[in-house]
Amino acid sequence: DPYTPVVERDAKTDHVTVAFIGGGFAGLVTGARLKEAGVDDVRIIEKGGDFGGTWYWNRYPGAQCDTASFVYMPLLEETGHMPSEKYAHGPEILEHCRRIGEQFGLDEHALFHTEVTDLEWDEVRLRWIVRTNRGDQFSAQFLGMGTGPLHVPKLPGIPGFESFRGHSFHTSRWDYEYTGGDPSGAPMDKLADQRVGIIGTGATAVQCVPHLARACKELYVFQRTPSSVDVRANEPTDPEWFVDMASPGWQQRWLDNFTANQTGGFAEEDLVRDGWTDIARRIRSRVMELPPDEMTPERVLEAFEDSDFEKMEEIRARVDSIVHDADTAQRLKAWYRQLCKRPCFHDTYLQAYNQPSTRLVDTDGQGVERITEDGVVVDGREYALDCIIYASGFEVGTEYTRRAGYDPVGRGGQRLSEHWADGMRTLHGIHVHGFPNLFIVQPTQGGNLISNVPHNLTESATTIATIVRHALDDGCTEVEATQSAEDAWIELLLSGPGSSPSLL
Repeated sequence: DPYTPVVERDAKTDHVTVAFIGGGFAGLVTGARLKEAGVDDVRIIEKGGDFGGTWYWNRYPGAQCDTASFVYMPLLEETGHMPSEKYAHGPEILEHCRRIGEQFGLDEHALFHTEVTDLEWDEVRLRWIVRTNRGDQFSAQFLGMGTGPLHVPKLPGIPGFESFRGHSFHTSRWDYEYTGGDPSGAPMDKLADQRVGIIGTGATAVQCVPHLARACKELYVFQRTPSSVDVRANEPTDPEWFVDMASPGWQQRWLDNFTANQTGGFAEEDLVRDGWTDIARRIRSRVMELPPDEMTPERVLEAFEDSDFEKMEEIRARVDSIVHDADTAQRLKAWYRQLCKRPCFHDTYLQAYNQPSTRLVDTDGQGVERITEDGVVVDGREYALDCIIYASGFEVGTEYTRRAGYDPVGRGGQRLSEHWADGMRTLHGIHVHGFPNLFIVQPTQGGNLISNVPHNLTESATTIATIVRHALDDGCTEVEATQSAEDAWIELLLSGPGSSPSLL
């Protein structure tokens, strides 16, 4: 951890009402909701040196949310914070995480720089035993897990990866000692005489490439697949507008409105009005134009395809209108449907390719061929580099327990990995049969709200706090989903829209 020094402490051997693994949005919002419900004995266990999760580790230049701050940053109304801009940058989001921790007293009992190694359900005492890499062995009546689906950096398996003699790092562990600058946007002055290559053109690269383009002597952007990059239209928040808008209950209204507009529901107005809600608005408009007798699944899918093609043509035309070099522009055009890959929104990414020092190296879908001692090889040509930056994302398809770093042992000695050997199984994405008093806060199998995961986390946190409060009030020692409830939920998910072969 390059950001916060480790503080020595004594190992914990006590008992707490709730232990929560993860100090990002999931842990902070769940902790806050528990505190609001009168559950004061909450301990958050966090690998990093402070709250923040994603925003603690990912401090690359240009990092910011690509969903509007008013629906992305949790507990704005409770903390009284006004986002400084429509799409807040990383430092402001990180500071907001600290604000939540302090306001709700979650920092008082948090264990930072601590990694859970073992979790075991004690069937005699009816509590979870938590062990960590700091020598802790304490118990908790209830246990929450919010380790996040995207927190283990993924480095590409490119031949020769370890042979490069220059400097290299992953974007989620940005090395400002090497580049100069800082997360707030100070110039990366140490790159003025450097030849830098960045591998990847996903959401992270879209945000940091403009900053690299302004700093590097030469910048090579290695692209396997172009991202769709629409207008972001970021702007400062008008304080007078915010005061008028922020009446009691305002953030929940915005969350509900954003979800309705984005997922095809009904809303009389679009409060957020951004690229995410534009997708659904277009589809809904096409569908509503259909005569009642033609409102069939097939015609709805046609309307979806037509509106998607219309939108993607606009995005491709935007590339032509911005990028001067015709060949580069052509290679930057996404040829697929907008939701086939995560849509991106940015106001200066495409412009970066107009700088003479910035060169797009398109691999025609093949990816980088290999890495040598001196640089990167694509299609037989070597690009000599001083530094390679990997914007290669995070582990997604690996086992949950592998990414978490621990494998909970539930009732009867069964591990979570064993229970999920044939696939993830939960009730509402929160409860797991055979693992009493365990709650998972994550979007899978729950109310997955497409782009706005914080809304999902907020609803899960409210559910968990309600259940814990009810259990404590009624003297319940165990809270567990039945096997039949878990089975019924999985069956419902598999029978829902998008699960049938005709729609895949």
